[in-house]
Amino acid sequence: MASDTGGVKAFPIQGRMARERERLLGMTDSERAWRRKWLKDQELSPNEPRHVPEYYKERYNPIRRAYKMPLDLAFKQLIPVLGERRANIFRWFTGKFLMIGFGICATTYYFKYNANDWTRKGGWRVISSRQPVLPGDPDYPKLSERTKPEDYAARGFKEAPI
Repeated sequence: MASDTGGVKAFPIQGRMARERERLLGMTDSERAWRRKWLKDQELSPNEPRHVPEYYKERYNPIRRAYKMPLDLAFKQLIPVLGERRANIFRWFTGKFLMIGFGICATTYYFKYNANDWTRKGGWRVISSRQPVLPGDPDYPKLSERTKPEDYAARGFKEAPI
């Protein structure tokens, strides 16, 4: 399993000053100087974060870069209008909605054109149960529409135009 620390035990560089309660107990002058330096180190320079194209190419394989390219190009043009953060959020949600929409369309297509009927061996067979009819209902007693043995497991053969 991959590890963020490369298998080395993580070492908290803040020490006991990570907790506000510890800082309120009192800090020595050297701890204050160390904390001031640590806080200054946390500030990003004006040119950060930097975009390094080589890092992007190393991080994502060519197939993933290819299927990400259309949305990347579309939302790169929207960065001046929306801002970089908002454009990245919209790009992420747009990709997810497109994948969900494609999944719904593919599932609908499969169930519509791959039904289990008498003409094919495979496909999904969708069976609906009979509605319960209780005493007092207007249709009581409702008998089954299947009256002959060939009505069972017909799989659409009787309705075929042949």
